[in-house]
Amino acid sequence: MPTPQQPFLHDQTVVLRAPSQVWSSSDGSVGRSPIHGYIYSDVRMISEFSLMVGATVGAPIATVPYGASSLDFVAAQRHLDDAMPDPRVRSFHTRTVTTTGATETLRLDSDLPEPLSTELAITVRLDLTGMERLRNGLGAEHGDPVPVVDGDVIRWSDPTISVEFTAPGATITRLESGLLRIVWSLDVAARASSEVSWQLTAADSRPVLSGVDGPATWTTPTISSADHRLEAWVATALADLDALRLTTTSHPEDVFLAAGAPWFFTLFGRDALWSARMLLPLGTDLARGTLRVLAGLQGTESVADTAEQPGKIMHELRRDALPIHGGGFLPPLYFGTVDATPLWVCLLHDAWRWGLADDDVRALLPQMTAALEWMRDFGDADGDGLLEYVDATGHGLANQGWKDSSDSVQWRDGSLAEGPIALCEVQAYAFEAAMHGADLLDHFGVEGGDRWRAWATALQTRFNAEFWIESPDGAYPAIALDAAKRPVDTVTSNLGHLLGTGLLDPAQAELVARRLVSPEMSSGYGLRTMSTDSSGYWPLSYHGGSVWTHDTAIAIAGLARDGFSAEAATLTSGLLAAASAFGYRMPELHSGDPAGSFASPVPYPAACRPQAWSAAASVSVVASLLGLAPDAPSGVLGVSPAAGGLAPLAVDGLAFAGERVSITLDALGEVAATSGAVVEVR
Repeated sequence: MPTPQQPFLHDQTVVLRAPSQVWSSSDGSVGRSPIHGYIYSDVRMISEFSLMVGATVGAPIATVPYGASSLDFVAAQRHLDDAMPDPRVRSFHTRTVTTTGATETLRLDSDLPEPLSTELAITVRLDLTGMERLRNGLGAEHGDPVPVVDGDVIRWSDPTISVEFTAPGATITRLESGLLRIVWSLDVAARASSEVSWQLTAADSRPVLSGVDGPATWTTPTISSADHRLEAWVATALADLDALRLTTTSHPEDVFLAAGAPWFFTLFGRDALWSARMLLPLGTDLARGTLRVLAGLQGTESVADTAEQPGKIMHELRRDALPIHGGGFLPPLYFGTVDATPLWVCLLHDAWRWGLADDDVRALLPQMTAALEWMRDFGDADGDGLLEYVDATGHGLANQGWKDSSDSVQWRDGSLAEGPIALCEVQAYAFEAAMHGADLLDHFGVEGGDRWRAWATALQTRFNAEFWIESPDGAYPAIALDAAKRPVDTVTSNLGHLLGTGLLDPAQAELVARRLVSPEMSSGYGLRTMSTDSSGYWPLSYHGGSVWTHDTAIAIAGLARDGFSAEAATLTSGLLAAASAFGYRMPELHSGDPAGSFASPVPYPAACRPQAWSAAASVSVVASLLGLAPDAPSGVLGVSPAAGGLAPLAVDGLAFAGERVSITLDALGEVAATSGAVVEVR
């Protein structure tokens, strides 16, 4: 019997509104892939779905999306046609996913000169399988649930999830196979239409998270560029981000972004922080909600089993414990991350610079101080001035940076580094957090700013002494220090996260910038996670050679901030090429194969899509092209354009300090017009 494997996603169709999602084939049918199903709150409710008109499956001719939450499956019903060659009867099957399930409609359109009578029949298989089994390709564990059929309503449940399927006017029959057959009569007048609808609604008796109805509160910019791919990417990304909004049930007013579909419809500290940070040019509401919900879950005591520590920002929140690949499990509230805590401070500072109200920032200063103290007292477990991590629980994540797979930190010869591990980018986050935290303390008249600047300076000195590796191609920072404080010599994309943080001096930044756009690192479709000259490199390795959109966007932002506009343009060009190839819904990651080998990027077939920080990366790239440098306390928005081949470029709908801002660059890439704020060209 074959070993169950994680399902591939790259060629499947999804429609979503967190915490609900439906995965299907491109014709709308469900059941051909292990990931297929109607899923709510990480439980699959229906594992099979098929639709026939007149006892025949129609001929699919189009799949038409309307944002992320609705689409049409269009089919020709040729068996109902006359003898003419043109299709005269077609169906529109509309599937709309809501925060509590899905609503569907089948409309049958006829151009025949006489009335048409037929029937619509759908068959469904009920299910109550948890997401952890789906992710491991295991499917249902206990067979089909037993439904209660009451006229045109079907109900089924387990101790947590209850489901109701309503099919007004239909006849429902349970077949020997266990499938349910749901049938409507359809009478269509000459050259007219007829339609029927059905609805799936679910409820969770132990919810941790809730979906968000109503429009998103960020602005929707209008973009005009010399390269149409930029505006197409941003438009698709914002629709996806709208559908990924969640709140916790304990704080429904604080909105954040789920990490991605299908596996990560929950709160991840790191992912939510980066996504909110990237979206700051469109408003601070999401940042405020993200900061507040994470502050509410901030660690207050040392708990070995969950990796909680005072001041620490959590990694992941779920209703139940989660088994992980290779053994072990993550508790429902898990703190196994080394970078979320400094990133929380960085987001607070950046949100303040974009215009988050002083009262909102002031209310979070105690949590900020606790986060800074965590870096010093717990993040730096051995007192050497650097932040490191190790899984002390015995059942958690072995690696606790953003590259959290078990083989993500390795030597150039392919051997794995032993922990405790001190990642290079975490030192940059900590340096930035301490320096900017000090700025916030000063602004609000709280003591301690100079003390944190001194701490950051000591970290920078230690970093310069310990991390740099000499090579014939020029020095570069190690990905990490291992347990023996040896610099791990693999060249990786982690270097891109150092730029723009202030940790590097100009000469060091130039060395890093040159590395990032080398043929070994730049694939032509973005930045590889690992250099091709490493023994462990493989283009389809999750963290060892693939390309991650958000990772590339972070490098672009750092390059632009440190003045390396040509290098930023190289990586931006790669992302735009990839975005076009993926229909502007960028996946979590894709292959690191060189662009010269393939006309389009090779998918990483198990990648989540959509993914919050992959989508938010589009806005970050726009900000980098404009060179935005916000300073809301002074009321000035700095602009240092680096649009290159994307000019002329006009962006209307940025949000800065409560103002709607527009910026126009001419064909030379220079600022031609601005409105809505004091803009200073630098």
